[in-house]
Amino acid sequence: MSGTVYRLHSTLELPLEDVQDYFDADPDLPPEIESVDVTRRNNTLILKSVARDDDLSKYTPTAQLKASISENRVYEEEPPRNGGPWMEEEEEIPSELVEFACFKGDRETVLQNSALQYPMFLVLLEIAKRSEKGTLTAITETDDELIATRIVEGEPRPASVEVVENPAANEKTAVDWRDNKFISD
Repeated sequence: MSGTVYRLHSTLELPLEDVQDYFDADPDLPPEIESVDVTRRNNTLILKSVARDDDLSKYTPTAQLKASISENRVYEEEPPRNGGPWMEEEEEIPSELVEFACFKGDRETVLQNSALQYPMFLVLLEIAKRSEKGTLTAITETDDELIATRIVEGEPRPASVEVVENPAANEKTAVDWRDNKFISD
């Protein structure tokens, strides 16, 4: 399966534990990907594809997903807002610190390197379906067909691609250096 990722924008956030559980469960990966190496470097999570095809040079960087890791406090119930003076004793709401993988940015920030880029995009789609927060929008091409993708808080949503002419492209705003009366021979 071949494809191309033209546009990608992601604001996905999901618990780091959910990402690790997904890869620990031996998921169905696209046929071009043998496995995905999960590496953490400080506050960065890198999911690097390992090619199934031996024809790919060992020096060719394969596609990888990159996420920042942040720590957020998660409450078991919603904390009260604007507590007034009538609250004599403040009850502490049970909470815990949870590490989140944040796949945020455009194509070059989230999905890096071109070898196996489309199969790795399919892996990102599976991660997006498990996300409870954020959106993923993309324009891809498969079998000479443009495909619009939109996932909001883990749910696929309708999306379409609209091709329009750019009227500014037809206007002549640049200087014609070849036929300019202010430039002498």
